[in-house]
Amino acid sequence: MIYFGRVLTAMVTPFSEDGSVDYAVAERLADHLVAHGSDGLVVCGTTGESPTLTWDEEYQLFKSVKQAVGGRAKVVAGTGSNCTREAIQATRKASQLGLDGSLQVVPYYNKPPQEGIYQHFSQIAQAVPDLPIMLYNIPGRTGCAMAVETVARLAQIDNVVAIKEASGNLDQASQIRHSTPTGFSIYSGDDSLTLPLMSVGGSGVVSVASHLVGDLLQQMIQAYESGQPKLATNLHLKLLPLFKALFVTANPIPVKAALAMQGWQVGSVRSPLSPADDSVHILLKGVLEQLFNEVTQPTT
Repeated sequence: MIYFGRVLTAMVTPFSEDGSVDYAVAERLADHLVAHGSDGLVVCGTTGESPTLTWDEEYQLFKSVKQAVGGRAKVVAGTGSNCTREAIQATRKASQLGLDGSLQVVPYYNKPPQEGIYQHFSQIAQAVPDLPIMLYNIPGRTGCAMAVETVARLAQIDNVVAIKEASGNLDQASQIRHSTPTGFSIYSGDDSLTLPLMSVGGSGVVSVASHLVGDLLQQMIQAYESGQPKLATNLHLKLLPLFKALFVTANPIPVKAALAMQGWQVGSVRSPLSPADDSVHILLKGVLEQLFNEVTQPTT
């Protein structure tokens, strides 16, 4: 069973000119994403600038996005923390909104041992037994990698149903697939590794690029799943320059700039991030123009 669908967008958090969260734009963006390829939305993750949001802002975002999409897409709340008690409290509160899941990041900064990671996640899962949980392994940001053995132990817990694997290591993803039940879903945390990950048993992607090309990502995955690997590869290669451009500097700086180019009033990023400079704008403009010129041509 794939709990959350194939393409999940890690939503940006729109800000007004004064730096406050723009919930109205968040609702419109959520509706747009669901209409253009997203099976689900991850709210208040890395791309949503969760480190600079208050818990009250996050809770309101969960409510707003859920209201905007209703039952048309899964809504997964980023309620992780490097404090287990805080993560439990936030996840319990979010679960009362009738959301579809929770994204739980490996505790950052603390650098817990593997047993500490296991206890952290298992306590959260036990606190909200009816809410499906997606683990989030992103050692490049947390400074702490979750071992395959720890993932395998956690996958035995009924409501730990998936992992967003953002280590960039396909061997790790392969080993997770080998060590977990078939119903445990593995999502790529890197757009550029989505197709390779599918080949070793992945379920889909928690995507940044889907803000811009959700339909094409969905088409790529469906092509692979339906036995059309050549078509899937061609789409992957067309999208690859965009995948790379969106991470030329810290996420979500580039994707917010790209959305603004398309007319979305998502605002800037919150400090300590800084807005995209001219070089990023020039790169994105060129990549997007080239991509949309290519996708108007037949793909075989």
